[in-house]
Amino acid sequence: MAKIEKILYICAPFRNLERELSNNRNYNMKIKFLSLASGSSGNCYYLGTDTYGILIDAGIGVRTIKKHLKEYGLALERVLAVFVTHDHADHIKAVGTLGEKYGIPIYSTPEILTGINKNYCMTEKLSSASTRHIYKEEPIELKDFKVTAFEVPHDGTDNVGYCIEAGGRVFSFLTDLGCITPTAAKYINMANHLVIEANYDEEMLKMGPYPKHLKERITGENGHMCNRDTAEFLAENMHEELKHIWLCHLSKDNNHPELAYKTVEYILRSKGILVGKDVHLATLKRSTPSEFWEFE
Repeated sequence: MAKIEKILYICAPFRNLERELSNNRNYNMKIKFLSLASGSSGNCYYLGTDTYGILIDAGIGVRTIKKHLKEYGLALERVLAVFVTHDHADHIKAVGTLGEKYGIPIYSTPEILTGINKNYCMTEKLSSASTRHIYKEEPIELKDFKVTAFEVPHDGTDNVGYCIEAGGRVFSFLTDLGCITPTAAKYINMANHLVIEANYDEEMLKMGPYPKHLKERITGENGHMCNRDTAEFLAENMHEELKHIWLCHLSKDNNHPELAYKTVEYILRSKGILVGKDVHLATLKRSTPSEFWEFE
């Protein structure tokens, strides 16, 4: 509880912000969401309309991205942009190829874009022609999407989450973060649909084979969120506009999808919040696509 209790009080003022943000937006637009992969081996998420789409991170191979998109009737040629959360290899593996060979603009902060080209995994470096600078809490509009990057605590060169408005709905992506800060809480509490990290189970990590320094990195305030901390924050800050929660970036060695799900479900239920009735809950698969979602 120590990682989140100090900021719980700030959330109530933001619970109605989603309504204000969504006024006059087109609720009839169909929105599609697909997680292509979510874990330390690679992360990539698709959010789209019937016409266009965007990717949040591209930490898996281009062939894999194209294959999985095609399986769901989605074309890479309709992807407008890639928005990158930070410069770790499992989030950027394909951005060089997507930017340089496919001409898809790569959006992120100047610091993240600089860090990307310094990463060992970048065999295809990004040129200035392929990149677009964005700045935290300065929204940009791209076709049907309004995208706001915001600060999250992690140990990349720079680190952001994304709040994305489309079709009158608000999606917030917080894929890697060590704790929930007031800024992170603000954007969680604006979401109708939330992708949030539940990386590890505390006991599995404690008893597991990782060296001490790695365990300390994971549990630190610039590391990753455990199942319990994510669950407790959600239970204390649930609001009626939040319809879907997807738990992401689950550790292969220190978590199980069933354990993450049951931990969050149990703690929500302890606060009178019933999964399946009050909110939908799912875990995202590490290396294969998860369920394809369409919202009308």
